[in-house]
Amino acid sequence: MKPKETKNLFSLTTPLYYVNDVPHVGSAYTTMAADAVARFQRLQGKSVLLITGTDEHGQKIQRTAESLNRSPQDHCDQIVSSFESLWHKLDIQYDRFSRTTASRHAEIVKEFFGRVWDKGDIYLSQQQGWYCVACEEFKEERELIDQKYCPIHTNKQVEWRDEQNYFFRLSKYQKQLEALYQERPDFIQPESRRNEVVSFVSQGLEDFSISRLNVDWGFPVPVDPNQTIYVWFDALLGYITALLDPDSEPTLENALSKWWPINLHLIGKDILRFHAVYWPAMLMSADLPLPGRIFGHGFLTKDGKKMGKSLGNTLNPVELVSQFGADAVRYYFLKEIEFGQDGDFNLTRFVNTLNADLANDLGNLLNRTLRMAHKYFEGRIPNVSGAAIPDDHLLKSYAANLGQTVAQGYESLAFSEVCIATLNLVQAGNKYIDEQAPWTLYKQGKLDLVGSVLYSVLESVRLAAYLLSPITPNLSNEIYQQLGFSIDFNDKTTVETAVPFGTHARWGVLPAEQALAEPQPVFQRLELPETVSS
Repeated sequence: MKPKETKNLFSLTTPLYYVNDVPHVGSAYTTMAADAVARFQRLQGKSVLLITGTDEHGQKIQRTAESLNRSPQDHCDQIVSSFESLWHKLDIQYDRFSRTTASRHAEIVKEFFGRVWDKGDIYLSQQQGWYCVACEEFKEERELIDQKYCPIHTNKQVEWRDEQNYFFRLSKYQKQLEALYQERPDFIQPESRRNEVVSFVSQGLEDFSISRLNVDWGFPVPVDPNQTIYVWFDALLGYITALLDPDSEPTLENALSKWWPINLHLIGKDILRFHAVYWPAMLMSADLPLPGRIFGHGFLTKDGKKMGKSLGNTLNPVELVSQFGADAVRYYFLKEIEFGQDGDFNLTRFVNTLNADLANDLGNLLNRTLRMAHKYFEGRIPNVSGAAIPDDHLLKSYAANLGQTVAQGYESLAFSEVCIATLNLVQAGNKYIDEQAPWTLYKQGKLDLVGSVLYSVLESVRLAAYLLSPITPNLSNEIYQQLGFSIDFNDKTTVETAVPFGTHARWGVLPAEQALAEPQPVFQRLELPETVSS
């Protein structure tokens, strides 16, 4: 199977989220980041395939459904709808939603299993060990905390298992994995995650069980219907199933024909081992090209504390976006948390950040400058050319390399740096307009100078809106429309063709004398509510 050759395709995935419960803020965080990357790539003129979805098999789902008096499928269907609803609220523009209970997925899993089986990489053996149902993973005894509790699900005891399972020969691929990490140092990011994986693999890999006994909810092992395929072996293949065109026959050849290999897998660091060790080894066994990059971001806390139902401090993403809007939520999490590191949510900081950056710095700058353009230039952009403004102009000189800086930020998933660099231009615009005092220049009859000042500020606001559009698409729409453009950053076709990065990420795009809309607040100031409940 040849890797895709065209440079104009970009495919990326979120994890396939486990449906034991409704989506939490950590799931939203990964998905907002993935959507921002997808939107940026579309601005680059690329055809993008953003994959998200749900992982729906396994004993944990079976037990959860039973506890709620539902069938496993009914439970999955209900939870899936809550994911789809939240992604809609957050303006997530996914292209494929992969469900591991889909019949087409069953065919892909069966074919892939056959490839690995034919390679001699699957065998039957005895499995003994401590198993965490919540993790769907065997744990080494040294990992467990007092009285055999899981180190991740600290309120759940592990269970002893002693049964015959089918195993995947992970140990066979140790040297190939070590070579991969050395030859492609960017394969796992950030560097702290790479170091973690390299250290783990260097200690020696053991084969892992890829089937379970006495689990009804899952695909039967093709060579032994008394066993069920392990949920992780099944779920990782959901990325491949998602690549199938809707009318294609579900075969590996069809699934891999256009979009494979995936350019970027975005995951939380808790599932790093599955994606950075098990997944590439499985692909090596099946003789398939490996993905481009695996990026494991950090955990989220609230007010400096780990979130959990037992602690009563969970953060409900549906309620958060309903109260404050999608752009506010997207901006805070991508700006205030360095992607790849652990990060914290604090409601007061959330409100203060949004008001300072988007309502005050950006929104007020646009509003007061537009009002002057309406007052002094009959509601039009001044008759000024961006090219005619000197290169050493305060705003123009700062903006000269800003597009390149921001592009590098998006490429490296440094969303915080993107926001900070862009807001620096906005803050410079506020300082510039105060220093130049165009209202005084107007009284002095210096209309040409007034026009140059207002053009420079309005163009800086436009550039900031464009560069932030993958993160705050609705805010960017408002700004562009008030500047006289009929552009919708939520329209994929428009984004891929009408606002190319090579043009709109440069300073000096505003057309002279373009009619401006009436100034309206583009971001309403937020008020601190008494509570945001879980």
